[in-house]
Amino acid sequence: MSAATLAREPWADENQRALVEALARVRRYVEQGANGAHGAHGRPVAGIEPMRLPAALARLVSAFGLSPFERDVLLLCAGPELDGGFEAALRAAGRGAPSFALALAILPDAHWTALSPAAPLRYWGLVEPTPGGSAVTAPLRLDERILHFLAGAGFTDERLESLVRTIEPAGAVPPSHGEIARRVAAACREQVTPLIGLWGPDASGKRALAAAATRELGLSLRALRASDLPQTPAERASLARVWERAAVLGGWALLLDLHDDDDGAPAAGAGPEAAAGAFAEAVRAPVLLAAREPLRGLWRPVLAFDVPRPSARERLGLWQEALGPAAAALDGAGPSGPSGASGAGGASGGEGALAALATHFELGGREIASVVERARAACAPHVPTAAALWQGCRGVARPRLEDLARRIEARAGWDDLVLPPAEKEALHEIAAQVRERARVYDAWGFGARSTRGLGVSALFAGPSGTGKTMASEVLAGELALDLYHIDLSQVVSKYIGETEKNLRRVFEAAEEGGAILLFDEADALFGRRSEVKDSHDRYANVEVSYLLQRMEAYRGLAILTTNRREALDRAFLRRLRFIVEFPFPGLAERAEIWRRVFPRATPTEGLVPEKLARLNVAGGNIQSMALHAAFLAAAEGTPVRMSHLLRAARRESAKLERPLAATEIGGWT
Repeated sequence: MSAATLAREPWADENQRALVEALARVRRYVEQGANGAHGAHGRPVAGIEPMRLPAALARLVSAFGLSPFERDVLLLCAGPELDGGFEAALRAAGRGAPSFALALAILPDAHWTALSPAAPLRYWGLVEPTPGGSAVTAPLRLDERILHFLAGAGFTDERLESLVRTIEPAGAVPPSHGEIARRVAAACREQVTPLIGLWGPDASGKRALAAAATRELGLSLRALRASDLPQTPAERASLARVWERAAVLGGWALLLDLHDDDDGAPAAGAGPEAAAGAFAEAVRAPVLLAAREPLRGLWRPVLAFDVPRPSARERLGLWQEALGPAAAALDGAGPSGPSGASGAGGASGGEGALAALATHFELGGREIASVVERARAACAPHVPTAAALWQGCRGVARPRLEDLARRIEARAGWDDLVLPPAEKEALHEIAAQVRERARVYDAWGFGARSTRGLGVSALFAGPSGTGKTMASEVLAGELALDLYHIDLSQVVSKYIGETEKNLRRVFEAAEEGGAILLFDEADALFGRRSEVKDSHDRYANVEVSYLLQRMEAYRGLAILTTNRREALDRAFLRRLRFIVEFPFPGLAERAEIWRRVFPRATPTEGLVPEKLARLNVAGGNIQSMALHAAFLAAAEGTPVRMSHLLRAARRESAKLERPLAATEIGGWT
């Protein structure tokens, strides 16, 4: 229980009365010392009754192991601040302020060891001699935070306020995390200062787990990011001591977080990781370490727990708990197409919609509760709809992903896509596999056999402009999922380990938000592994191998596009579930593209798709020419005509550095 909570309880009045009595007792020592009587060297003064300890003072004594003399020194320093008669007593004793010399002269059970910097009073910063004088004769200053604590006003330390944040317990944690939380709490009861490691990719899940464990212990959880730790050992040691005192008086436990910062900057680099390990080992209080992978080089034993992401079944339970009675009333028309709510092995209605949410979005209890709260606000006064919940889930991972990738708005539909029947059927199969993952993996048991190869990976191969990116948009629109274009220049790094770290962040954020990943021009990153001639070649191959592993483990849809299929590593091609060829469009396909390229609102006049199709270019070039012609027509204030397209074709041809044959543009005027 925190001191701030205790101060609001009935004991506060009793604490105040006992504190007044305790201060009066020490003041009598000062008064009798002024008259020549003193209790030094273990001789208590006659006529002064034993102390009835105030609750706050008793806690200080117990927490920091104070001797009776050290306890009375605290009261001696607090007296002038809390007792109006104390200053007069000090003046009568010929003292302007409390000091160790005065304490040694008038207080019973006095001992010189209390002056040592290693003794509790000075080690914990409870009192400090005023700088510039002798530690014995210099006036003593009581730490203001300790003064407030003694008075029952709670405990805060502004030195920590800018560094730590409170982690409130989540409404619910999945059963697997709840079991780990109980084991963590048990370890904290058995050990005085345990060091506990929580390893795995689920950052928010570990925060909720840690909050649940500390709540069971009656403690409040505070989180400190490793990237905010001081860089010098002396500063870290000072902060560790400040934290230890705050943890004791505030009833706090520490979660040292090595996951990415909120702004996406990596927090688990070599510097912060080493600083976090050193700090955790220096703190003599319970510390929970949260990181993706175990920390290396620690001297203290670490009680380690692997924290997996909640399973789809557990996430379904979290959704049902967050929605409460509204779960049964949830509409079953999921946003991912007519069968979007069928992800529970035949479930329908609200149960099927929740199963689809639990399958596609790997969210924890805190994120699910937040999505439900926002959906309720958006749909008030009615119950949240499946569409509102789905859209809320899509937005969870956007801040993290948009630092690493570019989101593409999916505006193209099936009617915009001109492909041979076999290739179009392959795209429908890709959509079906993404949509029906829960049925096949969970209800039908395929997911229990292996965690590898559960994602849907596809390669779109073909010349530039043949519709590969448009097909990705079509799939994103069909599945109501975000599409992210991965900028390889932001992912690939010349520094060892950075490429893997960037890829890991991309995949982890995408798993939370169920996003579709589009690696354009994938041969730049997924090309053939080279013969190892030096360390650079060896490390380039390590990057490819790491990527292969992540692609196999990723449970979402990852799309790769390339203009050069032959340049890709064959080992990589074997692990892809789909390879879709996008052929250069023939005469009939080009005519169909011309029929669909202009929006319905565009005014046209005299366009002949069969004549336009003679121009041997891909669909991307056709789109570019149509837009150019539209601007030409708009400038003239006329509908789009063949003459505008002829001018646009000449401009496009110059850009492509290819001559226009007379047979291609005959009859365009």
